[in-house]
Amino acid sequence: MKFRYTLVFLFGFLVCLGIVYTFEYFNVRQKIPFGTGLVGLENLTPFDRVPEEDIIVFEDRVILKVSGVTLSNYAEGGSMSPLLDKGSNGIRVVPENEEDVNVGDIVSYLFDGILVVHRVVEKGIDDEGVYFITQGDSNLVDDGKIRFEDIRYITIGIIY
Repeated sequence: MKFRYTLVFLFGFLVCLGIVYTFEYFNVRQKIPFGTGLVGLENLTPFDRVPEEDIIVFEDRVILKVSGVTLSNYAEGGSMSPLLDKGSNGIRVVPENEEDVNVGDIVSYLFDGILVVHRVVEKGIDDEGVYFITQGDSNLVDDGKIRFEDIRYITIGIIY
């Protein structure tokens, strides 16, 4: 009897694993509601905003020559783990226009009065203008279209 339950469990596990990897292979994002970030977001890197000459390292401190920065800290959420989690600190800037936001950037945007921190996975234009599609690194479902006016910050650095 135990052997039968083990076989049923293993069969179900293998079927689910096959579905996840099939969706990953065909790069389908919006078909699986929950997951562990197996969609290929690892290739999306943020735009390089701080040139090396603007990073000054001393024995007892680091200086970044960047204007208009603020410090942020992150709530325990999981959608951006392992990159961001409770205890991480971010260095962020306010984007001035739509051209400042690039695919791969980590942005903070307002959704129903809550500040959400996710990665930009797509940038495009539709009938309403420029849109961005964001997604948590650990999410298999993207957030849908957001607009520039909803974006508050771009994370340019993370300190653990």
